[in-house]
Amino acid sequence: MTEQRADLWELSDLATPWCVRVAATLRIADRIEAGIRSADDLATAAECDRDSLVRVLRQLISKGVFTEPSPGEFALNKAACGLLDDGLKIGFDLAGFGGRMAGAWSSLLAAVRSGAPAYRDVFGRPFWEDLDADPEIAAQFDAMMGPAGHGPASPDILIGGGWETVRQVVDVGGGTGSLLAAVLRAHPQVKGILVDLPRTVARAEQTFVAAGVADRVSATGQSFFDPLPAGADVYVLKSVLPDWPDAEAGAILRNCGQAGGAGSRVVVASGVSPDASGGEGDLLMMVLVGGKMRSLEEFGRLAETAGLKVLTSGHNAAGRFIVECTPLA
Repeated sequence: MTEQRADLWELSDLATPWCVRVAATLRIADRIEAGIRSADDLATAAECDRDSLVRVLRQLISKGVFTEPSPGEFALNKAACGLLDDGLKIGFDLAGFGGRMAGAWSSLLAAVRSGAPAYRDVFGRPFWEDLDADPEIAAQFDAMMGPAGHGPASPDILIGGGWETVRQVVDVGGGTGSLLAAVLRAHPQVKGILVDLPRTVARAEQTFVAAGVADRVSATGQSFFDPLPAGADVYVLKSVLPDWPDAEAGAILRNCGQAGGAGSRVVVASGVSPDASGGEGDLLMMVLVGGKMRSLEEFGRLAETAGLKVLTSGHNAAGRFIVECTPLA
């Protein structure tokens, strides 16, 4: 069997990823969609150098993004239309949160050598402190965690039993409430509590009002390392645990189990996979915050140290891998 060889030059291309981000930051796709197509007009609208912009766009065209129907006239193609997506704009915007994510990759070598995130070396503060210090970047991060970045939230979060006995759900680290709003809309008998930092839950009211569930939900601005609202039937952790190393992730799980008590469920959506696969998202968590994806086996051991046992696991209708736990007897 002939071994298929990877093209190391293609894999190590740095020009194209940066050109994509420059085009996204300058909103070139939006401007073309609005009818601005000549290089001169695009450069004027984007407040940049005309010849430099053309060189960036032609690099992208060589990779299948944008077209040049006539010299100096640019148009969208299917790939370039992706740059119109709101979540992608946030993730690629070098002038905002996207710049933080892009810059963090320069710390990968230090992270591999030390086993700890080196984000501070690039930006002067650890990731979470950096968000606290910059409200605009923090708001963009919250948007990335919500529908803009992750798409519409699916209320299908339980795989081991129905909702008949569920009366209250606590969404722990739930951002601006898009998931909790979807759950409450799908299950009119359920009440909810959103838990996240004060600056984040302050932006949740409009989410709940728009969903028509504001009368069945409350928001608690706090750290999830502090004691959580007690007595709920279900505690949800979506896209939370992969942001943290084992010690902190275990503390979050323990808080959920202690707050819910016997018979409650802790639902983990995102951050656990059936096997040991990780991928680019796993590496990003490593360089940003020292977190990681966990296999189901790894998660089971972590849950046990936190006083929980895994009840069941599997993919929901939306394809997300879900793990349900309950406090140990």
